[in-house]
Amino acid sequence: MSNLHLPPFDAGFGVYVHWPFCQAKCPYCDFNSHVRRGGIDEARFVKAFARELQHMADLAPGREVGSIFFGGGTPSLMKPETVGAILEAIGRNWSIQPGCEITLEANPTSVEAGRFAGYRAAGINRVSLGVQSLVEADLKALGRMHTVGEALVAVSIAAKHFERFSFDLIYARPGQTVEAWREELVEALAHAPTHLSLYQLTIEAGTPFKALHEAGKLVIPDNDLARALYDATQDICEKYGMPAYEVSNHARPGDECRHNLLYWRYGEYAGVGPGAHGRLYTERGRRAFSTERSPEAWLEYVERDGHGIVSDETLSGENEADEFLLMGLRLREGIDPKRFAGLRGRGFDKRRIEALAAEGLLESCNDGRLRVSHEGFPVLDAIVADLAA
Repeated sequence: MSNLHLPPFDAGFGVYVHWPFCQAKCPYCDFNSHVRRGGIDEARFVKAFARELQHMADLAPGREVGSIFFGGGTPSLMKPETVGAILEAIGRNWSIQPGCEITLEANPTSVEAGRFAGYRAAGINRVSLGVQSLVEADLKALGRMHTVGEALVAVSIAAKHFERFSFDLIYARPGQTVEAWREELVEALAHAPTHLSLYQLTIEAGTPFKALHEAGKLVIPDNDLARALYDATQDICEKYGMPAYEVSNHARPGDECRHNLLYWRYGEYAGVGPGAHGRLYTERGRRAFSTERSPEAWLEYVERDGHGIVSDETLSGENEADEFLLMGLRLREGIDPKRFAGLRGRGFDKRRIEALAAEGLLESCNDGRLRVSHEGFPVLDAIVADLAA
């Protein structure tokens, strides 16, 4: 096995597939997503995905795939046959673990919900639905293409076809009160009893929401209200047996998204498709990859070179330690300080740990792990910066 350049610490291996197309661009979104009115040549994309997967497998051979995630964009705009062909290509390049988690992100419109049986037959065993709100006016304000009724029908269809499913909601929306959010969240928990992703609305550079916000036409909750909304989120989800296992993700114990855990536990993953990112361990060490963001340029690169990689950086031990810290402290389970020390070449400054613990922001567990406290999560970025310094 030594010639396969396996990572010194094995937190698993997964594959991320980026489908970059959407029906419309949401005004808050800064993801690599594109609207194309002329139709998509899915057969051409399948061939390109297969070629790029082969290239990644040449870089990281002999792995066993524990999770696969189709993200975007809107992967539920793909034909089920396209999904099946990409899964076959993954299986040609690596062995796939029995019980591998295979997730597809989907929009909850009636058109896409109608394809769920096809996705299940193709091999998808978990879906994540972009519901975003259970308030009609807010869905419109967020630029979503579905109604609340359509979303709930899609959730019920997902529940019929998939043992594991989740949906997303955005909170800290303009005009939202704590009481209204509590009611909405309780309703959501009735429809998603095992996993929910709950994201606080952030204003991202380059988005229409950013321009509206700067012009004073879009007002979001201030810090105090945002904190009250966050606290209400934690309170209700814990009462319903779905505590946060990561800053924005809540699950019944055992129903966590395995692919996302792979990222946060600093595992290894191949990223394919326009604008995908990956982290692979090769003879040069851990490498950070990213691919061309433009779908058409990516296709041309892959057809010419066998891959669309535009950035390939071998990470230093310090870079790895920083990434490990940034990802791992998002998790409620925290991190193993020994792994950090192994990457960084030195351990944490004990005085910093003690100071953060004294402020109630950091906790040491009985098994030696270090984790951010409930009080610390809202200021996570500052804690990470303090520990990494």
